[in-house]
Amino acid sequence: MQVFFIVLALLFFACKDNKDEIENKKDYNNKKLQNVSSNKELTNNVIPVFSIKVLKTIPHDTLAFTQGLFFHDGYLYESTGQYEHSSLRKINPITGKIEKMVNIGAEYFAEGIALHNGKIFLLTWQNNTCFVFDSKTFRKEKELVYAGEGWGLTNYDQQFLVQSDGTNILKIIDPMDFSIQSSIAVFADIYPVSNLNELENIEGKIWANIWLKDSIAVIDKNSGKVDFFVDVSSLRNYLQPNSNVDVVNGIAYDNKTKKIFLTGKLWPYIFEIELIQKSVYN
Repeated sequence: MQVFFIVLALLFFACKDNKDEIENKKDYNNKKLQNVSSNKELTNNVIPVFSIKVLKTIPHDTLAFTQGLFFHDGYLYESTGQYEHSSLRKINPITGKIEKMVNIGAEYFAEGIALHNGKIFLLTWQNNTCFVFDSKTFRKEKELVYAGEGWGLTNYDQQFLVQSDGTNILKIIDPMDFSIQSSIAVFADIYPVSNLNELENIEGKIWANIWLKDSIAVIDKNSGKVDFFVDVSSLRNYLQPNSNVDVVNGIAYDNKTKKIFLTGKLWPYIFEIELIQKSVYN
């Protein structure tokens, strides 16, 4: 009889444990479904995509491996990369003529540039060095050291610069010593946007070329949220078949005329463009 009651007790607790396990699984699955529903709701938020219209083409040096671009006082300024070929240039935006140029040391791979308080800050890819030039004379004034790779660079505001390094993180930089003040993670909805490359501040938004894509992310500089994308694939219609070009890279903005300029590495043109809303991205 004692054995009988022991068997009954074991069966009772086994059934109870099984019921608890089922309830726990149901609770887990409900939470999982809630999370899936929540994520689905997030990913259903649409992100506008703009296309572009080319207003003008400007001749561009097809040996220029464009890494940085900005517009200032009627001229375009460009940094070009690759070891033994890196340079800083001042370009006539009408003729494309190079008005001034200084070569960077053969051991450096130049990257993005930005203008701040009359000085041009020029990044290097893996040399952990930022060169500072006088914007008028192109005389090198100093070198600053930073950690990690240098990709794109532009003004964050009147006080700080913002730098990309090929990830989805933008670093807010003090131009005095190149120390990192803070950082911004860039997301399109819930998805990180990596390979952020050349940067330009246009009316308070950070425009970023996305490396290996014919696309620009336009980013809220406070939240890191992508407000919209710009599809620039139509620029390839201006290339000859089998053109020896690299990726689209280089964004410049004329604050006075509101003109936007785009180009690419080894591309034959700099393009003046305007935006046209095309569709939504989801």
